[in-house]
Amino acid sequence: MAGIVLRSPRFTDNTPIPGRHAFHDANISPGLEWEGVPEGTAELLLLCEDPDAPGGSFLHWLVTGLDPNITGIAEGENPGGTDWPNGFGELGWGGPAPPVGDEAHRYFFRLFALSEAPALPRAPHVADVHRAIDGITRASGTLVGLFQR
Repeated sequence: MAGIVLRSPRFTDNTPIPGRHAFHDANISPGLEWEGVPEGTAELLLLCEDPDAPGGSFLHWLVTGLDPNITGIAEGENPGGTDWPNGFGELGWGGPAPPVGDEAHRYFFRLFALSEAPALPRAPHVADVHRAIDGITRASGTLVGLFQR
């Protein structure tokens, strides 16, 4: 599978996510940039998940239907496409909110180039997203940010 290079102007892979992006702070989505989306991609799907959450992988951000010709989104920008409910029950970005005292949690930002629109339930969990894109992913990229309170 081809690789998409995914990065942020605010943090690098496996480094701390700035506090302004946290749920209990300004809760502003981070800017993201990417390259390497293959020709013929039908849409992009953006996902942010915390696999270290106490109850299992927690959904922080899910956007489907992104134009495959865009190469990034600005901080706090609605990237177009369809915002889905996050694990907090709100549409769009829901920033890091690990329990106080936990070791740093990992936040996996993933961008998927899809050959068709995924079939998702009304309020998907992380596992639902991964199941829905299995077999229709043409390329993907991952950026991991860390956050601790």
